[in-house]
Amino acid sequence: MTQPRIRQGLVLGMSTLAFTVCFMVWMMFAVLGVPIKELLQLNETQFGLLAATPVLTGSLVRLPLGLLTDRFGGRIVFFLLMLACVLPLYLITYATAYWQFLVLGLFVGLAGGSFSVGIAYVAKWFDKDNQGFAMGVFGAGNAGAAVTKFLAPALIALGTWHLVPKVFGAILFITALLFWFLTSENKAHRSAGGATLREQLRCLKDPAVWRYCQYYSIVFGGYVGLALWMTKYYVQEYGFSLQSAALLAACFSLPGGVLRAVGGWLSDRWGAQSVTWWVLWVSWICLFLLSYPQTQLQVMTVNGPLDFHIGLNATLFTVLLFVMGIAFAFGKASVFKYIANDYPRNMGAVSGIVGLAGGLGGFVLPILFGALVDLTGVRSSCFMLMYGVVWVSLTWMYLSEIRKQPLLGNTAQRLQGA
Repeated sequence: MTQPRIRQGLVLGMSTLAFTVCFMVWMMFAVLGVPIKELLQLNETQFGLLAATPVLTGSLVRLPLGLLTDRFGGRIVFFLLMLACVLPLYLITYATAYWQFLVLGLFVGLAGGSFSVGIAYVAKWFDKDNQGFAMGVFGAGNAGAAVTKFLAPALIALGTWHLVPKVFGAILFITALLFWFLTSENKAHRSAGGATLREQLRCLKDPAVWRYCQYYSIVFGGYVGLALWMTKYYVQEYGFSLQSAALLAACFSLPGGVLRAVGGWLSDRWGAQSVTWWVLWVSWICLFLLSYPQTQLQVMTVNGPLDFHIGLNATLFTVLLFVMGIAFAFGKASVFKYIANDYPRNMGAVSGIVGLAGGLGGFVLPILFGALVDLTGVRSSCFMLMYGVVWVSLTWMYLSEIRKQPLLGNTAQRLQGA
């Protein structure tokens, strides 16, 4: 009994570490892009594309990597994926033109595909009652976005921006070796090993899969998009230095990652539906408040003009971001609890599809954020966009799920049955 538990613990611990490092690499341009923007004199849309380019590759490879994980096992796929990202990271130090950063960013973005590999690899080591918590612990690797915001500015201050990809590449290589030597594979977990590609992709016909994609495009895609955008937002909106801005932006990235395990526990306890429903409501309220731009009003009174200023100061802004980061963390866990419940034997394929949708959201949003700022000149337009998307998700969830079932979901039904 002890030996299997040790193997479980090593698989969960090393997979979480590996995913944290991969996510740290994936989010690297959130900080690295700021000095590159100044160096190359990029506009907001170009910066958004630079920051989001790695997210595109990481999103597109999630489905094929999920399928490969079902067939060959997560250990070998995860290991080779990490090794494949080391050289492109190092080559970034030699890039001088915008197109070179974009091309290398595409290759570095492969690290983002590690989620669909690791989530299927970890989930199959745990029973159904503990899967939500285990997947939540693994998903806490999203905190790699916060690690980037702590580490990258320090490296830039210590030397130049060239130091960041070199150090990140070395960390990724060492992590890959540790992962290989400390984890193991169980061939019985390759549940889809004999299935054809057509059979694995049959789940694309299931409308529930597309609904989960919509939810995940908010809680994960929105998380990635804002994690990439907030450092620059603090610099331009509130005038902070790069180091201070990255530290404040981590107030969103850190809880959005480490509290995912709590979201997994809540999903095990209360059901994925209940957690996701309240996550969307909390996010909607926070985004409504964050959307309001800095506004100057002048009211004519009997005593002459009276000026008012309406807008969030840096403290209130950060508190709202922190709350939304917690909500997104819970939501990321609850969506994958849905998948673990509904598709236990095809998790690699389904998690790849849902992860792809979430990643594409994280790719598109920073580009749209930049385009909206270039078009309107209003920085808070990024929150206005997300507010509208969350409103659509709330409406869809109400019509497809909430209207048909009690708010406490399956847990309440089990208690009534008892």
